[in-house]
Amino acid sequence: MAQEKGNLSIHSENILPIIKKWLYSDTDIFIRELVSNATDAITKLKRLDSLGEVDLPDDEPYAVKVVLDKAASTIKVIDNGLGMTADEVKQYINQIAFSGANDFVSKYQEKMDAGSEIIGHFGLGFYSAFMVADKVQIDTLSYREGAVAARWISDGGIEFEMDDSDRTERGTTITLYVGESGQDFLEDYKLRTILRKYCSFVPVDLFFENAAEEKKPPVEINEDNEEITVNEPKPINERNPLWNKKAGDCTDEEYKDFFRKTFNDYNEPLFWIHLNMDYPFRLKGILYFPKLKHELESIEGQVKLYSNQIYIADNIKEVIPEFLLLLKGVLDCPDLPLNVSRSFLQNDGYVTKMSGYITKKVADKLTGLFENEREQYDKYWDDIAPFIKYGCIREKDFYDKVKNAVLYKTSDSKYLTLDEYLAANEPKIGKKVLYASNLQQQAQYVRLLADQGVDAAVLDTRLDAPFISYIESYEGGGEGEEKVTFARIDSDLSDVLKNEAGTDEAESTALSALFQKVLANEELAVKVENLKTSEVPAIILLSEQSRRMQEMSKMFGGMGAMPSDMFKSDETLVLNRTNRLVARLLTLADDDTRADDASLICAQLYDLAMMSHRPLDSDAMNAFVSRSAKILEKLAK
Repeated sequence: MAQEKGNLSIHSENILPIIKKWLYSDTDIFIRELVSNATDAITKLKRLDSLGEVDLPDDEPYAVKVVLDKAASTIKVIDNGLGMTADEVKQYINQIAFSGANDFVSKYQEKMDAGSEIIGHFGLGFYSAFMVADKVQIDTLSYREGAVAARWISDGGIEFEMDDSDRTERGTTITLYVGESGQDFLEDYKLRTILRKYCSFVPVDLFFENAAEEKKPPVEINEDNEEITVNEPKPINERNPLWNKKAGDCTDEEYKDFFRKTFNDYNEPLFWIHLNMDYPFRLKGILYFPKLKHELESIEGQVKLYSNQIYIADNIKEVIPEFLLLLKGVLDCPDLPLNVSRSFLQNDGYVTKMSGYITKKVADKLTGLFENEREQYDKYWDDIAPFIKYGCIREKDFYDKVKNAVLYKTSDSKYLTLDEYLAANEPKIGKKVLYASNLQQQAQYVRLLADQGVDAAVLDTRLDAPFISYIESYEGGGEGEEKVTFARIDSDLSDVLKNEAGTDEAESTALSALFQKVLANEELAVKVENLKTSEVPAIILLSEQSRRMQEMSKMFGGMGAMPSDMFKSDETLVLNRTNRLVARLLTLADDDTRADDASLICAQLYDLAMMSHRPLDSDAMNAFVSRSAKILEKLAK
């Protein structure tokens, strides 16, 4: 072939700078693109072979090789796939690929500052080489009989040169003459790391070679004067990742080992879901439920997205339901239109179906565990509860599928469904879930209920406040049906805790006046009740509605949307008339010589009650400690 020179495209001077600086947010993407193209060339050749259109040996060693030569400032990507003729180079490199680049620029140039919206562009893969290279050279020999090897060279401008190549083997070598901006990629560790990131699971053998390393002979002579293979190169990838296998062919240890290697996480996952879908879209993958170290740790989950075993990105919420991003896993979606913006993905029919399918499979796994392995499911609950609650809040479809498998841990460490909790407690407290948000602080309230055979649910995470409201909005309340409500155990005094006998109105008035005077708070709400237990002198109540309004005030107050003190506290102090100390207070108050003692007791009872309700502020705590010391001094006299 006579040497040929030409221009790539009339508009190409506008394209290459965009490819270099904007098309890909991560410069290292070039290695993914070139290895992907090389893999594709081999895959197509193998397909032609299977169709009988080309006759190749059965043991043909297909492979992609990446060769680093720091001294020469080159990176080569070599394959033994289809190869190209000179005409095909002109067509695919000079025309199709560049016209695709031109179309891309025309469509997205108005979004020059929004490069993060673009996930990937395999169609333009070859030209990503110019992100790091000042010059790119292609040497290629087609599989077609009688083909002549061709060479194409461009320095990243608008011109190219073509000539015959000295390549003698079928396939393609792309040589990147790395420029100043790409010097980091000439480091062995850096390039190996990138290959592992993007290409750990490409479906053909992938080898990495550093030209600077001393090459050892592939064979040695043993004592019997026989040749033995000792230095055979090993591929750096796994051609058949676990997600490509059938679930029934995978062992638990294989799943765990894959989890450890893929996520560098040596905490064993709780369980996993193996996905395998062929119609109406292709989707394979494995989703793991990791064991949490603390609340909502899994918000830092990682779901890796692949296309034909080539890594694309982590946590693409346009493809993967948002709540599933709390998990760890891999999804391989060959049918995804990865050459478009994320806004397109949000409205793509396949993506919507895919998201729905994944949600259904996760829900099926959870309900299956609940129905068939309830004891084990209960043990999982503390770890998977944040994920399930968040999923319910985010997606109504998910809630509808798993709502019967949502559990409530109780104060005595039982795990009950909502129906099970209501069945056990409704005769005593009605269609209500009484919950504790802090078992240690609210221990007194928990014990009062437990003594009467009522279990408190434990709802003590940041997710539980919105989750409670969500459940109340959907459970019950139909025609003639009472709604399910949630109330913290210190929000009201359940009838189950009170004796039938009432209290003396005069005593109640006198005690209210005494506490309001001692505490210098005329607006303090004081109530006297005859509790079934005589051990507890006083408790604090705050209605559930008031608490929720206060919590909302704090949340929005922190954002500057409303003042944090918009909703004043309206706690009620409940005094237990059956407690001997409370009964003695009126007598002490009437004794002028014991009035100070009565004041000490009132203040101390109030703080003790408040401490079981919420933490004291620093001033109140200092006063409580000082007052406690005075009481001890009096006892010591």
